[in-house]
Amino acid sequence: MRIRPLFLPLLLLAGLALAGCTTLNTVTGWLGNRVSFTAPQLQRSLDNSFPREFDKLGGLVGATLSRPRLSIPPGDSRLRLDFDVAVNALGASNITSGRFALASGLRYDPATQGLHLKDPELLSIDVPNAGTLLKGGTRELLNAVLVEVANDQPVYRLDSDLLRKLPAGKRIATTDIENGLVVVHLDR
Repeated sequence: MRIRPLFLPLLLLAGLALAGCTTLNTVTGWLGNRVSFTAPQLQRSLDNSFPREFDKLGGLVGATLSRPRLSIPPGDSRLRLDFDVAVNALGASNITSGRFALASGLRYDPATQGLHLKDPELLSIDVPNAGTLLKGGTRELLNAVLVEVANDQPVYRLDSDLLRKLPAGKRIATTDIENGLVVVHLDR
């Protein structure tokens, strides 16, 4: 009988420890003038934002981006994003599907409280059987989509609780990719 009363506080303590681990998993926390995020944290955010459809030229050409896969290559100062893409054009009989990859830095946008692509660069496009569609500007279409994604859609939104914990008088200054982590730096 005596063991049972001790069990409740231990269970409560275990629950609090688990909740603390979950919080640590969300963000490593403000350490001095910086906070770090891992690729899996950003991936979870992206998974909730896709698929996305984009129409260009008044609906004459469109693209659907899906299955984003984010990684941070070792030693790189940019992240890598791979997407599945379906491209269609008015009058084309089939939707052409494939993949593309990009590399990009990140920037913080206070309006969205999010980390956005910064200077995205197409690394590769693999859209088999694109034929005339590729000649018609698949690369240009994807570049236009990337500009729209970079401006409107954050890769990751910072939690408002985290932003409220900013030290007094501090603002987010820069976002870098360092040692496999996304690091948000505060101004000094």
